[in-house]
This record gives sequence, structure tokens and C-alpha cells, in this order.
Amino acid sequence: MASPVSRHPDPAGRIKAVLFDYDGTVGDTNQLVIDSWQHTFMTIRGRRTDDELLYHTFGEPLRETMARFFPEHDLEDALRIYRDWQAAQDQNRWYLFPGMRQLIGELRRRGYRMGIVTSRTRDSLERALVYLGMEDTFSAIVTCDDTTVHKPEPEPALIGLEKLDVSANQALFVGDTHYDMGCAHNAGIEAVLVGWSRSMRPEDKVGIYRPDYEIKNAGELLEILEKC
Repeated sequence: MASPVSRHPDPAGRIKAVLFDYDGTVGDTNQLVIDSWQHTFMTIRGRRTDDELLYHTFGEPLRETMARFFPEHDLEDALRIYRDWQAAQDQNRWYLFPGMRQLIGELRRRGYRMGIVTSRTRDSLERALVYLGMEDTFSAIVTCDDTTVHKPEPEPALIGLEKLDVSANQALFVGDTHYDMGCAHNAGIEAVLVGWSRSMRPEDKVGIYRPDYEIKNAGELLEILEKC
């Protein structure tokens, strides 16, 4: 995965590359993630929890969230409960957000370098991309397996830039959480917030978490790129 992808010459504008978050940005996995959490809560605690509480954890590495939610429970067992249930479900529940396949195809046609920077594990991301027929689409993939420092720290995005061989001012980072906005800005990259975010509240958009751009639909990213 993440072998070099053939592409046209670089675009003429300043921006040469786009880094995407996966969950909640490219892949519409919101309900799958919520259901995986609720299964875990039911298994460990015998009750569900509030969906809104779960939405605000989107973008955080699973291991960190799990340890916070279930400090009394064996962490590896809790992770197994979540991951085993999701793995049994996810091949029938991988979806792209509307317009995302068309956007990525057009970016590729125009010569933009593309990567994914995600808190998901490499194995689960690769399963999703294969299922969606996008396994050869991205030239760089950075997952939680590739670094011990996670969003909103800059390292995941910096690794993505290095793999794409571009500088921070030549890229945009597209995401749906404050973790994505912070990671982008800490790495010196302009951040784009997707309008279908379920985790980013208006009061979250401050400081390093304030997006440089917001898009209501996938196609609007092309309009931003044409102005850069």
C-alpha cells in the first residue's frame, strides 16, 4: 500500500498536495464507529452511553480513548471487543461521503499528490481502501501504527509531507475534527474543515483549531485550490 501513484505534472498553483483524514472526512464511518463504541459499552458496562460524548472523541487514537473510558478494564480486552465487532461489520459498512470519489479522481487527474493521515490502524484502513477500490489512490499513508505521537501533534502530518515530498506551504490538510485542525496548524499546513463534521462544535474553532477554510461539499475543495 502507498506505493508511488502515477500522476500528471504538478499543478501550476502554490498547492501541490492534499492530505486527508479518513474517518468522518473521506470515509463515512460515523455510524460504524458509534455502533462499535456502543457495543463495547454494552459488553463492558451493560449499558449504552451518549452518542454526543462519542462524537467528540472522533480523531483521537482508539487506545487513548479506550483507556480513558474504561480505566478499570483490561485495555487489550476492551480493544479486542471493539475491533472484533467492527471487523465483523465493516466490510458491508464502508462508504464514502457524497462527492468524495469524484473529488479524489479529479485531484488525481489534475496532478495533485494525495495522502491519508489517520488515527486508524494501518490494517483496518487498508481493508477499507481495498473494499472501496481505492488501494492505489494515495501516494502516502500515515496511520497510528507509524508514529507514537498523534494528532493534534504535528508529526503525523509532517510524515505525510515527507512521503509526498512537499513543504508545508504546498499542502492542504482536510479533516473533520479539532485533532485534524491542530495537527495541520502545528505542522504549518493550512486546514480545511468539512461541513459534514459531527465532532467539531462552533466553540471548538479557536486558536490552532480554527480552520482556514470550510467546505459544505466535497467539490468546494476544488474552488479553494483554484484560488491558491
